[in-house]
Amino acid sequence: MMLVKPSLSSLFAPRLNRTNAQAQQPRFISTSRACSLPSSDSSSSSSSSSSSSSSLNRRQFVSQTATLSLSISLAATTGLYEQPAKSEEALSAWERVYIPVDPGVVLLDIAFVPDDLNHGFLLGTRQTLLETKDGGKTWAPRSIPSAEEEDFNYRFNSISFKGKEGWIVGKPAILLHTSDAGESWERIPLSSQLPGDMVYIKATGEKSAEMVTDEGAIYITSNRGYNWRAAVQETVSATLNSSSFQTSKRLTQLHCFCRTVSSGISGASYYTGTFNTVNRSPDGSYVAVSSRGNFYLTWQPGQAFWQPHNRAVARRIQNMGWRADGGLWLLVRGGGLFLSKGTGITEEFEEVPVQSRGFGILDVGYRSQLKYAFRICFSSHPKCILSSQLLDEAWAAGGSGVLLKTTNGGKTWIREKAADNIAANLYSVKFINEKKGFVLGNDGVLLQYLG
Repeated sequence: MMLVKPSLSSLFAPRLNRTNAQAQQPRFISTSRACSLPSSDSSSSSSSSSSSSSSLNRRQFVSQTATLSLSISLAATTGLYEQPAKSEEALSAWERVYIPVDPGVVLLDIAFVPDDLNHGFLLGTRQTLLETKDGGKTWAPRSIPSAEEEDFNYRFNSISFKGKEGWIVGKPAILLHTSDAGESWERIPLSSQLPGDMVYIKATGEKSAEMVTDEGAIYITSNRGYNWRAAVQETVSATLNSSSFQTSKRLTQLHCFCRTVSSGISGASYYTGTFNTVNRSPDGSYVAVSSRGNFYLTWQPGQAFWQPHNRAVARRIQNMGWRADGGLWLLVRGGGLFLSKGTGITEEFEEVPVQSRGFGILDVGYRSQLKYAFRICFSSHPKCILSSQLLDEAWAAGGSGVLLKTTNGGKTWIREKAADNIAANLYSVKFINEKKGFVLGNDGVLLQYLG
């Protein structure tokens, strides 16, 4: 009996038995195919055993093996181009909407027509004004002829609608009004004596609106902007730097009933700054942060002056706003988030843990408290039990794509990790209602809430 050593051709002929034309054509294979074993059939096995031309020596085998390894390596590096390119991972609760704006544009505000929630407008720097008529899926640029006639590059700061009436304010001082849901906009002239730049406007009723400047002036109109009435008697700078600092007992008694003296307010003496942020509650109260972030101010309807408050935290304040339950939230520079104790205006806050990865949080947006009702029925009981549950959901956004979520009113926050790939700072969280919300950022980044 004679033992015969198996040849290489009998082991690898099923894979390497190809025609010359096929061998000359370049072939790129995906990594999945390279890792799977090739399938063999009876015809290839029989041809490999009978054909002497397919037999390989050791040098040919090494050459073919090197070629196969190279093609696998190329497939691993070029496999990304065989699949559709993805700009970022899909967000679980948000999706990015790509809009036609120039790089570097910062989105600042968004609003929808109450009677038609598919019709809305988006504002930003560099005179950015976009319009949507499909609920925010696609946006188209809009132009204001009266604004384009000038050489200014306006920064549109705020927009608000009440019915079909809408308002837009910007910097340098510009005020736009519409009475037909934004089909046409008219420019309303403003006095050159206006203290500060307009940073916020709120449509409050028919032909009525409320406007705030960065120096604390609050104006109210009820005739479509032709006349404005001051809601506060003076700007914040005039209030804090008033003559009530004098030690005269008579002057102190004279001013004690009409203003809050800034004595004891850290950083309020000789105040020359402006508002960094200002936010309005549903009942018409305001909270604003000084430009240096060393204290904050509040104003309620009927008050003649802004009321300054010491910050209860060591770090400077970044932004403040109102929770869904009427309390306050407070953000500090460096990523800290604080919630006020109880509701209403207070100076007592407690910090809540957040996973911001060291980046600052810039804004918080609360959805309205939803009441979910459900019916529980038992086979052994003739009647069903009707139960309900409240959901207090909010989102916080910040630098480098930081996006956080809470479902218990802010006690605990969970980071939306899928948003980490967004290379932008997220400046504003806006909820139109419980089902429609947006996150606005720089470089034209716009995220839409999916629910």
